[in-house]
Amino acid sequence: EAWLGDSEWTQTVHLLSAHATQFMHLMMVLLAHTQPLRTALLRPCASRAVRALGARACSSDAATAPAEAAVEPEQLRSTFLETMRWRGFLHQSTDLAALDDAMSGGRVVAYLGFDATASSLHVGSLLQIMLLRHFQRAGHKPIVLVGGGTTKVGDPSGKDASRQLLDEEAIASNIEGISRVFGRFLTFGEGPTDALLVNNDAWLSPLSYLAFLRDYGRHFTINRMLSFESVKQRLARESPLSFLEFNYMILQAYDFLELHRRHGATLQFGGSDQWGNIISGVELGRRADGAQLFGLTAPLVTTADGKKMGKTAAGAVWLNEDLLSPYEYWQFWRNTADADVGRFLRFFTELPQDEVEKLEALRGAQINDAKVVLANEATRMLHGEACLAEIQATAASLFAAGGGGGGGGTASLKRVKLSADEAAAGVPVVDLFVSLELGKSKSEVRRLVAGGGAKLNDVKIEDAALLISTASFEAASEIKLSAGKKKHGVVELAQ
Repeated sequence: EAWLGDSEWTQTVHLLSAHATQFMHLMMVLLAHTQPLRTALLRPCASRAVRALGARACSSDAATAPAEAAVEPEQLRSTFLETMRWRGFLHQSTDLAALDDAMSGGRVVAYLGFDATASSLHVGSLLQIMLLRHFQRAGHKPIVLVGGGTTKVGDPSGKDASRQLLDEEAIASNIEGISRVFGRFLTFGEGPTDALLVNNDAWLSPLSYLAFLRDYGRHFTINRMLSFESVKQRLARESPLSFLEFNYMILQAYDFLELHRRHGATLQFGGSDQWGNIISGVELGRRADGAQLFGLTAPLVTTADGKKMGKTAAGAVWLNEDLLSPYEYWQFWRNTADADVGRFLRFFTELPQDEVEKLEALRGAQINDAKVVLANEATRMLHGEACLAEIQATAASLFAAGGGGGGGGTASLKRVKLSADEAAAGVPVVDLFVSLELGKSKSEVRRLVAGGGAKLNDVKIEDAALLISTASFEAASEIKLSAGKKKHGVVELAQ
């Protein structure tokens, strides 16, 4: 308290309140010995949320009080924030009461960043995109920031090792790939609430190193940077953390300052793993420009079995259809675990609250109806209405009566073609399984056959040395290969 001003002290306690459960236990010890801390928490200059936190920490029932009450006002006036709270998007926020005032008083400009580390985003990024979509639909202006500059450095958050450094050509190609999906969720244009797409390479690459250090480096302390979770985790694992990566949080903080100056952005969204970087941007804006900026994070989504959202045994669930077909995307949502259906309906659809709650109440076999609704809504939003009829026809063929035959209803499945010459000579079935991405390698397919999980037109394949030839097609023009009950592909005989 001796070296922090009133506003800094209040912000510090707000940060601690984001981890309220752990903070409560600390307060119970500290308050027993530190009267000035008790006074500071409850003094008039502290915000309502901080005073509530202090009061609860001083009370005898602090250990049992709900943690969310410490960081959220009882009533949110902003339609956007209230919707996000009900849907489960709110995880951490800087001064949520002040942000609520700003959002209920007019249009707010917010941004969310995506580094170009791959040619497509995967479903793990979808929660963030949905956050921007809800934000725009509530009458605010979203900015999509692609990290042409920060991708050259690499975000250490959540990583055990340094990211592979990409050259400028690869980064540009990846930006083109990841940018395709944004237009399906957001409206871009010149209007007051139309989305903007900007690239931080525009201001990061021209920076002069010495001038940047002089003007902005003085606002960051090594002590504080070492306290951030992304840094602490790497050091705790004794994994190397390069000076290049260590600078990432400074560059992300500077992004916030630049977007505030250029476009009036006052709010940064991100996943909870970005909290430290977001706080750095909020503080830099205050120190450099005297700006009141805000940060808000959504939770990192995991499935009911604790696995990270966006990855399956078969690999990443990509959003670009050249990497994952609309049918495979639909099937991913259709295969959602029972325990995840309610949460995912809130996160990944725009169904109204009463309809979601009705679907959440379904039990037993009826929960499959909710899964179909989830799959339809999520797929419609990404790939459009037109593909659903074909997907549903394929699904009906594959799921009804144990799977159906090798012909009709397979239009949405991944397929490979065999020429007449290839069919005459015969192609190993294990090669076709790999080509259809029904197995990652030939050895994996052989194990699948040995375990009885590989099928041709729903008939178990007994021999991994089987050749698919003209005779395999009989009178049909295609055959279906299956890996288990839920992964299928088609081999088509070229005419």
